[in-house]
Amino acid sequence: MTAIPPLMTDYHKTVRSFAWQIPEYYNFALDDFDKWVDDRTKVALTTVSADGKSADRLTFRDLHVLSNRFANVLKELGIKRGERVFLMLPRSEEWYVAVLGMIRAGVVFMPTPNMVTGHDIEYRFGRTEAVMALTDAEGAEKIDALTGKLSSLKTKLITGTDRKGWQSFERLLDGASRRFDPYDFGGKTKSSDPMLIYFTSGTTGNPKMVRHTQAYAVAHLVTARYIQDLRSTDIIWVHADTGWAKTAYGKIFGQWIVGATVMQWRMGSRFDPKYMPEIIERYGVSVFCAPPTAYKMMIGHLDLSRYDWNDLRHALSAGEPLNPDVIRVWKNQTGVTIYDYYGQTEAIPLVANFPCMPVKEGSMGLPTPGYEVEVVDEDGNVVPPGTEGNIAVRIKPVHPPGVFNGYWRDEDSTAFIGDWYFTGDRAYRDEDGYFWFVGRADDLIKSSGYRIGPFEVESALQEHPAVLESAVIGVPDDLRGQVVKAFVVLAPEYEESEDLVKELQEHVMKVTAPYKYPRIIEFVKELPKTISGKVRRVELRQRKLEKKAGGDTLAPSR
Repeated sequence: MTAIPPLMTDYHKTVRSFAWQIPEYYNFALDDFDKWVDDRTKVALTTVSADGKSADRLTFRDLHVLSNRFANVLKELGIKRGERVFLMLPRSEEWYVAVLGMIRAGVVFMPTPNMVTGHDIEYRFGRTEAVMALTDAEGAEKIDALTGKLSSLKTKLITGTDRKGWQSFERLLDGASRRFDPYDFGGKTKSSDPMLIYFTSGTTGNPKMVRHTQAYAVAHLVTARYIQDLRSTDIIWVHADTGWAKTAYGKIFGQWIVGATVMQWRMGSRFDPKYMPEIIERYGVSVFCAPPTAYKMMIGHLDLSRYDWNDLRHALSAGEPLNPDVIRVWKNQTGVTIYDYYGQTEAIPLVANFPCMPVKEGSMGLPTPGYEVEVVDEDGNVVPPGTEGNIAVRIKPVHPPGVFNGYWRDEDSTAFIGDWYFTGDRAYRDEDGYFWFVGRADDLIKSSGYRIGPFEVESALQEHPAVLESAVIGVPDDLRGQVVKAFVVLAPEYEESEDLVKELQEHVMKVTAPYKYPRIIEFVKELPKTISGKVRRVELRQRKLEKKAGGDTLAPSR
């Protein structure tokens, strides 16, 4: 059973005194989830309907019994410890039952977003040699379309329906014993045993495999306790697909170690921002986290001041940097500050704005206790404040839990240099130690000798009322090497025009350094994104540059 630290009231004191306590043998389900089952009324999971008007609830006891049953199903099916299972289910109770059951058994699960294509599925099976698939009707159709291409697949389970060639998840569960013995799978897992495999979001190329150990769950205690400021009485809602690493951040591990209630929303096929404040109000959500896009859509389409925000005491954002203007508008209309934080599929959140510290709007925050995070040069030397460099995490002499050990079966891609893990992101630190995001290392724009981070231009654009979303890249230019190009999604009440292009360019020059303004602006209906919601700048860079009326526009040289 993991000891729960006190809530953080003094950041610097916590950093100085923090020490990891990782046992040799550890299993999240057995050691930490099950400690709450004696209270048969304590709610672990609330699942809200698509329209937000009804909800189903499962207690810790309910999930304990159901996941025991599923662990026994795995035994009957002949699935062995360490084997991989392809898991593609929407936000559902079944997803949690399956995950807890696989953790109990030491079976490695592969959370997969529901939006993946047949090509994505084939790629994942080919890389992991998964022996089982668990999915719903939509997923089963995609898998059956790949007949003959998934050579490792031996067992297929489906939820919610019957299908030829598939076994019913519900019927197997009903017939299984409610008592689970870990020795049926070789005994209790070690903290160093593999637990899950995530695929990176693939913003710049094919996804890579990130394999996390059982200790990854323990590491997320600092996510829940220090970043989310979570208590056992909280109801936490993190808006994330079950295939994203953000689910691990906010919807299972640290939250249930603390004993909080996790809430999920069975969102329909298309995101509608109007449901979010209604759900927060109706179900008394006390801690809320959503990606920047969701916050932008809510403040762009709704009058948030008309909702009751009395239960909400803490709001967070992660996934991509959050523009300061969004933080200010949200605070003005709800009275709640948004705390931005930074993490990766490869690790737990590494840098964050903590409730006990002042927020610097637009900053990533300070390093998470338990992790030495710095801005370093290409050789791993820490650079002075105000100097741009690589965000890196010290991994020697002790490799901290929660940071992966290298891309599985793709070791040449691992960014370990000397004593550091290079995250692939760039930032600088100010005199107070706060991090300020610049961009992905491979997204930086070099124009006329200047280095320009896409985020700072996007932030400037975001402050203009006409801009709903934007993405910035560098495009080749004979004179300057590269020039800044912005793809802009307009707010509904605006129309593209030459005058608006010039207005946006002038706006950026006033907000940030003049050399950073977008010399080219293209208006688009939507931005290409990964299945985790991140902008695929690699796809934008591949688009053929074309001049269009009211679209691509070259501003006069300055």
